[in-house]
Amino acid sequence: MEGRHARGEDDRLPPGQYIPRGRPVIHYGRVPAFKPQTWNFSVSGATASGRERVFTWPEFAALERETLIADLHCVTKFSIMGMEWRGVPARVLMELVPPSPQARHVMLWGEYGYSANIRMSDFAATLFALELDEKPLTPERGFPVRAVVPHLYGWKSVKWLRAVEYMVEDRRGFWEERGYHNIGDPWREQRYSYQEEPGEGPP
Repeated sequence: MEGRHARGEDDRLPPGQYIPRGRPVIHYGRVPAFKPQTWNFSVSGATASGRERVFTWPEFAALERETLIADLHCVTKFSIMGMEWRGVPARVLMELVPPSPQARHVMLWGEYGYSANIRMSDFAATLFALELDEKPLTPERGFPVRAVVPHLYGWKSVKWLRAVEYMVEDRRGFWEERGYHNIGDPWREQRYSYQEEPGEGPP
């Protein structure tokens, strides 16, 4: 059942979306187990140095954090408004592991090989969240780390994130290969690949 719009939220609701009761949680596949002794996070691909950097869990957890209040718009048409995320901003990773000047796209890799591709401009606005509402993420919401790409549909905000791959050429991620839009802008209702205009997807 559709919930009631809170005051001031109507103008933040993209077309075709509704505000549900509560905060639904959906994801593809099972929730992975977190093993801090073996967990790592890599930044690879078209790096400026040509080398991959791998962070252990203590190293990643110690990185600078910021707070981001953002709405989450699911392609299935519900929107959760005003979520308070806290985590590592993409600029911190880009300072520690700069991309090559030729890098124009990024693949976000989660557990089990799940992936989502975004443009470098989208990546610059991304937060790697470790907390929600001042508490560690729950396993169902992506613990220990999930991406939050605040201006794109929720499938781009990969849960259980394990890697960032800088790319010179764009290529489609998991859902993009299965018919979802390559960009995923909720304000333009970019839900499906058949809606793509020339230049919005890889050849």
